[in-house]
Amino acid sequence: MKPGKKSLFAAAVILALLAWRSLVALDQSQYGIVTEFGRYVATLREPGLHLKWPYQSVLRFDRRLQLYNPRPSEFLTKDPKNILLDVYVCWRVDDPLVFLQRATDRGGAEARLHDIVWAELAAEVGTRPLSDLVSDKPNEMVSSKVMEGVLSRSRARALPGLGVEIVDVRLKRLNLPEQNKQSVFDRMRAERDRIARQYRAEGEEEALKIRADADRQKAQILADAQKEAELKRGEAARKAIEIYAAAHGKDPEFFQFLRSLEAYKKLLNEKTTMVLSSDSELFRYLTDPSSRSLEGAGAGAPAQGGGATR
Repeated sequence: MKPGKKSLFAAAVILALLAWRSLVALDQSQYGIVTEFGRYVATLREPGLHLKWPYQSVLRFDRRLQLYNPRPSEFLTKDPKNILLDVYVCWRVDDPLVFLQRATDRGGAEARLHDIVWAELAAEVGTRPLSDLVSDKPNEMVSSKVMEGVLSRSRARALPGLGVEIVDVRLKRLNLPEQNKQSVFDRMRAERDRIARQYRAEGEEEALKIRADADRQKAQILADAQKEAELKRGEAARKAIEIYAAAHGKDPEFFQFLRSLEAYKKLLNEKTTMVLSSDSELFRYLTDPSSRSLEGAGAGAPAQGGGATR
C-alpha cells in the first residue's frame, strides 16, 4: 500500500474511533453520567444517541425498579414482645448524580436503604402493641397503617440523601422468635380460655333468665287456664242446676224416675252384686209396680230405654 493511502486509511480509522468514542447510546432502562477525568460533566436521562467528547467517559445506571429482600429482622413492640418481621423494599434510582456520590452502586444503596427503612420500622413498631399487628379482629389491626407511615418517612429521607425513590415497603410475614413462641402460645391459650369461660358464664346467666321467664309465663298461662276452666265449670253447673230445677218443676215424679234410671245405669251391670232390703228407696221403681205407671208423668214425654211403661 502506498504511503499516501496508508495515511488516509489511518486518518479514517482514527476518525471512526473518535466518532465511536463521541457517541453514547442509552436504552430506556438506563441513566448516563458523563465525566471528564473523574469530574462530573452532565446527566443523560433520555434514551437514544448522545454526543460527548472522545476523552470523556459515561457511567450507566439502571433506572428500572429494584427489589431489596433481606432476611427477617427482630423488633421490639411496645408491650414489650419480640417479633420477627420479613419486609421487602421496592426502589429505583431517581437522581443518578446523587446516587453516584452517596451510594456508588446497588450494594451501597441497599445498605443505606436498610439503615433508613429498618430504623423507621423499629421506631414505628416500638410505639405499637402486638395486638395492632396480630389480632383475630381485622378491624383492630393497623399493620397497613404502620407500613404506610414507614414508607412515607423512609421515602422522605432516601430521595434527597441517596437520590433513590422508595416505591413501596411491604410486610411479607410476621413471626415470633423460636425462644419466645411457646410462652406466647401459652399466653394466647390462657387468654382464649378466659374469654371462653366468660362467654360460658354469660351464656349460663342468659339461660337462667330465659328459663325463669319461661317458667313465669308457664305459671301465668296455667293460672289463667285454671281460672277460665273454673269459670266455665261454674257456669255449666249453674246451667245444669237451672235445667234440673226446670225439669223438676214441670213433673217431679217423672224427673225422679229419670234420675233413678241414671243411677241404675251407673250402679248396675252384669258384674254388680248388691244386697239391699226390699223396701229400699233405690229400687222402688223396680219392686213397686204402682210406681212404674207414672200417672201424670207428662203426656208428651216418650218412654226411654223401656224403663217406663203403663
